[in-house]
Amino acid sequence: MKKRINILILAIMIFLGGIQMVIANEQNNWDKVFKKSDKVEVKKVKFKNRYGITLVGDLYTAKNIKNEKLPAIAISGPFGAVKEQASGLYAQTLAEKGFITLAFDPSFTGESTNEFKNVASADINTEDFSAAVDFLSNQKNVDKDKIGILGICGFGGFAVNAAAMDTRIKAVVASTMYDMTRVSAKGYNDTTDENARYELKKMLNEQRTLDFKNNTYAKAQGLPEKLTGNEPQFVKDYYDYYKTKRGFHPRSINSNGNWNLTSTLSLINMPILAYANEIKSAVMLIHGSNAHSRYFSEDVFKKLKGNNKELVIVDNANHTDLYDNLDKIPFNKIVDFYNKNLNVIK
Repeated sequence: MKKRINILILAIMIFLGGIQMVIANEQNNWDKVFKKSDKVEVKKVKFKNRYGITLVGDLYTAKNIKNEKLPAIAISGPFGAVKEQASGLYAQTLAEKGFITLAFDPSFTGESTNEFKNVASADINTEDFSAAVDFLSNQKNVDKDKIGILGICGFGGFAVNAAAMDTRIKAVVASTMYDMTRVSAKGYNDTTDENARYELKKMLNEQRTLDFKNNTYAKAQGLPEKLTGNEPQFVKDYYDYYKTKRGFHPRSINSNGNWNLTSTLSLINMPILAYANEIKSAVMLIHGSNAHSRYFSEDVFKKLKGNNKELVIVDNANHTDLYDNLDKIPFNKIVDFYNKNLNVIK
């Protein structure tokens, strides 16, 4: 009987197309959406931010390093993703280049989830980067004077915001950046006016009352389970990453869940990047030429001052190409940028 049940389960898994993932996990316990490198070691770590929230990350270290202090990079994003997706790919790739890297799940998402779930906060998510710097600064194999950060998509905006606050951050890269506070308050291309914003806030605050009454929370609209073909191109691009084998992960909000709807209130009311013009450390902004979000990086770049700021536009790349397309992500430029601005001696 047990054998027959096992055969039935196996048949179901084959039908669902999940058998390859199951076998892979049994063989090497690898839970990422990208191929594992044989050049690095990965260790799961935990650390707290200054709000007492426990964050969970993957620490990547090259296997061939000696007993020396190395430069380090903390990485997070995209908005709604987990460390097993794009941030882990960036972390693994940069670890192969000699950096100690930390890909982490931000507060209330992925394995960093606690009582609350899928909540976003401009302040807390900025703090998450500084908490990662806290952690890296206290690792015996990290040179605390050579720490950078890297944010992808919405966490590109939070990374730049963190660099405006945290002087320990010597270099920041924002890849395919979103300003989540701007888009929440003003819509894409700033098309939401004050009256529409008021109506949105009114609806969200009424929802707060219901959430408290029902001891739950309403879910924001997520990606559709199936495409009709009439969606905007950027929605199709997101779907192609989060909802397919290319990038699907069960802990990812964008793959298999929804944001807390009322998180939008915090994002509307607390705009980031107010002091981006005061960033003295090096900044590299990377965006695809065809990305619907390109204007976020271009506008932030206009605010930055000094001769250590750079805007890189990748030809024929859309927003999600810079999540995982190794032919599009300019890793050589990123490595050169960190080597230069973290004073890495080669």
